[in-house]
Amino acid sequence: GMGGVGKTTLAQLVYNDRGVQESFDLKAWVCVSENFDVFKITNDVLEEFGSVIDDARTPNQLQLKLRERLLGQKFLLVLDDVWNNSYADWDILMRPLKSAGQGSKIIVTTRNESVASVMRTVATYHLKELTNDDCWFLFAKHAFDDGNSSLHPDLQVIGREIVRKCKGLPLALKV
Repeated sequence: GMGGVGKTTLAQLVYNDRGVQESFDLKAWVCVSENFDVFKITNDVLEEFGSVIDDARTPNQLQLKLRERLLGQKFLLVLDDVWNNSYADWDILMRPLKSAGQGSKIIVTTRNESVASVMRTVATYHLKELTNDDCWFLFAKHAFDDGNSSLHPDLQVIGREIVRKCKGLPLALKV
């Protein structure tokens, strides 16, 4: 989905859900962004899993350390804001993750639909813009006490214009 539609927010809701928390031995959240550096991502994943990384100096050493850390462990990994759709880079990143326990999951948020195809994901969930009614509800919730715009009819016209200009993007409404 496009920027501001709520991909990261949805992933955070899943990641922080108590039932989800209890279902995994290890959890990691890594913000990737445009710079897809396998060494840095692997390092960040290890740190999120609580590993000390001071002895790993090369990408291979880091990947070996991650592989050992995951051996038999069921993990949840969120890779947020991924842009890279290079199969070679993804293949290198995924190698140590294959040693993990059954039921491990990786959630990837991206604006780029081709990233999902490179990942060979089981399911892709497309977030769409909010409807005008949903936008108004969200806007009113943040702009008015108790979300009740009827107490301020003079501001409703301006509020509806703001909602129209936000084009269904929750982040734009909230800001």
